[in-house]
Amino acid sequence: MDTNPHTSPRSRIAILSRGDAAARREATPQNSRFVRIFEALAASGFEAIPVVYDEAFADIVRDQLLTMDGVLVWVDPIHQGKTRAALDPLLCEVAAKRPWVTAHPDVILKMGVKEVLYRTRHLGWGADTHRYASADAFRAEFPPRLRASGPRVLKQNRGNGGQGVWKVEALPHKDATVRVLHALRGSQPEEMPLDAFMARCEPYFGWGGCIIDQPFQPRLPEGMIRCYVSGSKVAGFGHQLIKALVPPPGPDSPESQPGPRIMHGPDAPQFQALRRLMEDEWIPQLMQVLTIDEASLPVIWDADFLYGPRDAVGADTYVLCEINASSCFAIPDEVPDAIARTVRERIRRHIESEPG
Repeated sequence: MDTNPHTSPRSRIAILSRGDAAARREATPQNSRFVRIFEALAASGFEAIPVVYDEAFADIVRDQLLTMDGVLVWVDPIHQGKTRAALDPLLCEVAAKRPWVTAHPDVILKMGVKEVLYRTRHLGWGADTHRYASADAFRAEFPPRLRASGPRVLKQNRGNGGQGVWKVEALPHKDATVRVLHALRGSQPEEMPLDAFMARCEPYFGWGGCIIDQPFQPRLPEGMIRCYVSGSKVAGFGHQLIKALVPPPGPDSPESQPGPRIMHGPDAPQFQALRRLMEDEWIPQLMQVLTIDEASLPVIWDADFLYGPRDAVGADTYVLCEINASSCFAIPDEVPDAIARTVRERIRRHIESEPG
């Protein structure tokens, strides 16, 4: 049992996820998909408690969170048509009164949205990235850029699971017609007038606020590298051969399904160049650009990379395509212990900063 004075008596940590009233009644650490995280927190001397959230019983959840010492949040930006529009103010209110919350909604709005790709485009992970702040700007600027630079990838600012992510390419000899492919699983390529496609995207200027535009990466079929980070330290990697934005051979073909994500620990030799770039350069630069201190970084987040063009000596380069800070899961075996270590440090800092 942990005898650390900062966690004795045992600090109470909520693991918050979305669900209905039945899921809330039945939730236990043992039947949770976060069971390994519950186990790691318990082994570190914390009392970890599952808390299920829905807008229908938000007041009950708020009162419960106010009894905690810390809150770890796993709620997607969009889930079955529901957003975090009500949850985020609740979490801000809770964090202002007592518990330490991760990832704090204010931090998510800086780093866990697609706009971060534009704000950090000058870093080594950047690309020819553009931001459209309004439908008028989108209609004026996107068509000439598409014609001049080849296939593009458009991304709504807040989303997950491929929602609102599109590959767009102009068709030769078909003026003002494009082929589009949604990154949502099971999507098929469509040909349509460019004006019609842009009209389809206009709702993204609502809750999300903008559209981000990046060049399509030709090495996409070589897979995506997910770099898992706890605080400012790399905690593991996942490599997956993905099918999103790659035209499928057919809706019923097994080849149209993504491959499994192969998990690796932080010391995996094939990813050490990326780890050094993340820890030594890109994470410190990210914190500076976004004005986020180390103590505010999420206890678990990930950066998704695609392979960029090889450099002059044939080495890989990496292009950031997304940062996930709202609901980062599944995770390598090494990550639960990394989360517990980071939680211990954050709780210690939070207690020391309290008045009196």
